[in-house]
Amino acid sequence: MPTGPTIFPPATESKAPLAHLPVTFVGSFPDATHRLEPRLPEIALLGRSNVGKSSLLNALFGRPLAKVSNTPGRTAHVNVFRLPTLYLLDLPGYGFARVSQGERRRYQRLVRGLIEKRKTLTGVLWLLDIRHEPSAEDQAYGDLLAHQGIPVLAALTKGDKLPFAQRKKRLKELSERLALPEEQVQLTSSMKGDGIAELGESLLAAAAGRTEEGQA
Repeated sequence: MPTGPTIFPPATESKAPLAHLPVTFVGSFPDATHRLEPRLPEIALLGRSNVGKSSLLNALFGRPLAKVSNTPGRTAHVNVFRLPTLYLLDLPGYGFARVSQGERRRYQRLVRGLIEKRKTLTGVLWLLDIRHEPSAEDQAYGDLLAHQGIPVLAALTKGDKLPFAQRKKRLKELSERLALPEEQVQLTSSMKGDGIAELGESLLAAAAGRTEEGQA
């Protein structure tokens, strides 16, 4: 059910790294291949339902963008936000225990369909809780992303929940389990702000890189 755009003006008093950028909620779409105009780089947000995505988005943008995605009727759709240089495609969280098996399968079809069929997808920001081992579902999505050859940046959320001395070790361990180079794994804490500025820079850099490729 496409809806009209909602505009989030820059949060001028916020220190969030992307607070200065205007953001438009384009709409909520049940079709993973819905065409977006104008054409811009597209970054999908992927993660378990309790991984801390809402907090991360708020920390990045200084505005409650996730509140829009969590509106009833939109949680099982692709929720699209437009920034000046890219689209963010907010996907339904996977692994949520409080939904029926039918709903879970529908979520899976939507998310897998986007990864497998969306030719305009630039990359994926994959959110994982630093405290937990990757689940079978995490591993399945990791394998799918690798098979499709989609660029991935993994953001390890809730870094403040671990003692400082354990964080680097944990980052290395998870990099190995996910078969990702350490430079593609970013430790973050929405609570403390750790890694949030770097994550914002990485998103904009990924979009800029794809834009330059398209112009070459």
